[in-house]
Amino acid sequence: MQAGDRLVLGTLRRGGAWPAVLTVTAVAGAAAELAVPYVIGRTLDVLVAGGAGGARWLSLCAGAVAAVLLCESLGVWARGASCAQAAAGLRLGVLRHVLGTGHPATRRFPAGELVTRAGLNTEETGRAPETLTSALALLVPTAGALVALTLIDPLLTLTLGLGVVAILFVLRAFLRATTSISGGYQEVQGEIAARLVAALDGARTIAAAGTAGQETRRVLAPLDRLRAHGMELWRANASAAVRAGLVVPLLEVAVLAAGGLMLAAGRITVGELYAAARYAVLGAALSTALGHVGGLARARAAAARVAEVLSLTPAAHGERALPPGDGTVEFRGVAANGLSVGDLTLPGGSVTAVVGRSGAGKSLLAALAGRLADPERGTVLLDGVALPELSRAELRRAVGYAFERPVLVGDTIAEAVGGGAPPGAVAEAAEAACAAAFVERLPQGYATPLREAPMSGGERQRLGLARAFAQGERVLVLDDATSSLDTVTERQVAHALTADPRGRTRLIAAHRPATAARADQVVWLDGGRVRAVGPHDVLWREPSYRAVFQDAHQQDPAPPLPDAVSGRAR
Repeated sequence: MQAGDRLVLGTLRRGGAWPAVLTVTAVAGAAAELAVPYVIGRTLDVLVAGGAGGARWLSLCAGAVAAVLLCESLGVWARGASCAQAAAGLRLGVLRHVLGTGHPATRRFPAGELVTRAGLNTEETGRAPETLTSALALLVPTAGALVALTLIDPLLTLTLGLGVVAILFVLRAFLRATTSISGGYQEVQGEIAARLVAALDGARTIAAAGTAGQETRRVLAPLDRLRAHGMELWRANASAAVRAGLVVPLLEVAVLAAGGLMLAAGRITVGELYAAARYAVLGAALSTALGHVGGLARARAAAARVAEVLSLTPAAHGERALPPGDGTVEFRGVAANGLSVGDLTLPGGSVTAVVGRSGAGKSLLAALAGRLADPERGTVLLDGVALPELSRAELRRAVGYAFERPVLVGDTIAEAVGGGAPPGAVAEAAEAACAAAFVERLPQGYATPLREAPMSGGERQRLGLARAFAQGERVLVLDDATSSLDTVTERQVAHALTADPRGRTRLIAAHRPATAARADQVVWLDGGRVRAVGPHDVLWREPSYRAVFQDAHQQDPAPPLPDAVSGRAR
């Protein structure tokens, strides 16, 4: 069984008790529908014969019809509830899996693809309980009709059985074709979403360049393929409907013809002929499963796309806690994605600047230091413990990250910075990141909701820095986290980093010589490897090292500051 089909079956569990309610109502409703022809036939025979008991049989007819209506009403309610609950459970599971997987998920799938798979495709998959249960429920009246016709006359059963086999072949071919076409349709939907998200991400650049028309054509370019898949779906549905539509009247005529001959021969009664005609209709009702089978096909195709996301392996975490230590980070024979680090130590409480041209691997080295990425070879240790052995909570408590474009999570400024930390720690972190001044100018200060706090790129970046200060207990990793700050603010933040009173180990992706000059050591990356490790003033004698900053248009050959060479707490 494929992963997508297993996921479809799993939606029955995610739907809670509602799929069971849906099954009961579907089976009970089908049983009631099977009873209707029988009681009507018996009522007709009693009334034609003029015997007693007609009123009782009429009451049974009314009761059977009422049962059908009641089951249908409950079924509508159960279908909506089961689909909503199954989709919500699956969507939550996908979201947790993507967040737990982290960077590998966003590297494998564009943002728009992930949104489509976690949203639209999980909703389609969540409809599986309804379509699967409804399709299977149609087997009940078909099976019941075959049994009932057998009790009337086996020849009628044979006639209906041949027609049912023909209908099943039509449904099987329709399921296969529609699953394949739906997969292509949903793939193009994801492609359009990915292009749209990328365009929205660069909306300011597009507006400044005046390329809105060009970008619109690029985003909508796959529409022709989407239309082609939609037409294929329509043709497949129309073809299957025509074939099933031809079988049904032929089947009913065949059963009526056989029943009429039997009535003429005296083998069955008028009431039995009526019941046989009705059972032929119920048995052929399997042809109405086209809609349910189409829904099941879309659910299978969507589930296959969701299963691809769930197949990504999230990083496994151990259960160890960190021993007492000063935040020493060790790379032992580490290599990952074209970056060869080898053996490298970040002494506890020190400041390490990572420099190199664009694409040299600065962000990857920063990600390895706090296990946002795992090495392909070698081990990264924190205070003597391999990072994979630490529990998730212990690792994230020990390492604080700040990024170039931070995403602020939480309802208020305080939550975005501290994530539950005491107010004093939040204010202290904001002060260190030079964010306190603009936060205090907000209407409610740190209690201001994020949605009511318009911020510039620099202000947002300062809050990201404050979050790292507030949450990282042993190690701070700044991956291009001061790029949006003005020169004065960046120097203030750099001073706070290099003079951290808590003595945390700091790893900084540096783009300016002044930042590297304040570090205890500089890791110089060149061509996917560590070219040299040493003080900035020593490396500055190398023309190739100076060229790294000159290429970035940051020619600031400031010598190391005597009072800020060491970042250790004093």
